[in-house]
Amino acid sequence: MKMKYLMTPVLLTLMSMQAMADDCSVTIDSTDTMKFDKSEIVIDKSCKEFTVNLTHSGKLAKNIMGHNVVITKAADARAVASDAIGAGLENQYVKPGDERVIAFTDIIGGGEKTSVTFSVDKLTAGEDYTFFCSFPGHISLMQGSVSIGS
Repeated sequence: MKMKYLMTPVLLTLMSMQAMADDCSVTIDSTDTMKFDKSEIVIDKSCKEFTVNLTHSGKLAKNIMGHNVVITKAADARAVASDAIGAGLENQYVKPGDERVIAFTDIIGGGEKTSVTFSVDKLTAGEDYTFFCSFPGHISLMQGSVSIGS
């Protein structure tokens, strides 16, 4: 009986740590129909780092219907996506060294998953950010907003 009471604070602490970790990540699914299952990412202001987990629930290969997640300022998204075409699949459709890119995942195909973790310090509260897929032509359907919550 005594052990039960000693374990309760430990379990509550572990559960609290897991909840905090969950607040600092998001999972986005992508499909063969060029869709993300989320249109918004809200990052808790307490997060120091944030992880984007990307899954692809489709069946098509990455060279046919590949997807990634790229995060930029909203004003930079179209230009970054345009420059990404020339970067090619071997560079994850992200121009190497592009300083406008805050974070990006690898391109994945059906049944695959990937993730990226980045410092939240790269974002400024009140600035408009977006996430999108930089595979050629996908930004028109696969994009959403990124913001820091209050």
